[in-house]
Amino acid sequence: MSLHLIKLCVGCDSIADLEGWIEENRAHHARLGRPFDQTHTTRMMPKRGDELLDGGSLFWVIRGQVACRQGLLAITPFTDAGGIGRCRLSLDQTIVPVEPRPYRPFQGWRYLTATDAPRDLDMSAGDLSKMPEDMRRELAEMGLL
Repeated sequence: MSLHLIKLCVGCDSIADLEGWIEENRAHHARLGRPFDQTHTTRMMPKRGDELLDGGSLFWVIRGQVACRQGLLAITPFTDAGGIGRCRLSLDQTIVPVEPRPYRPFQGWRYLTATDAPRDLDMSAGDLSKMPEDMRRELAEMGLL
């Protein structure tokens, strides 16, 4: 069974904001002639890395709700220029919207078991997958989703 991480997506107001940020980074790397690897840097190294890399994802909390996920591809420890140990999470560039779920603010990241993870919003979700993100968010806040 897969294990996942959940993290606040600070500075993003929507899934579209996150996608735009990724596209800006991709374009920046292209201008510099560098290959693009979408990563997220965090302070601590997950102790359960093997479980995370066995089909796990990074779930993003946007504006107080779990909104989307990206598959985890690699976890790489490194030391930054200031001599501080860090961890680079390599992510699948595809963002998968998930069923919105409220989530309170927290620092760092948390583990999320497969049984506790929100389901993907795909075409089998019917009208919900076609609904604008803002509307899904509002309905979830009212307890209607």
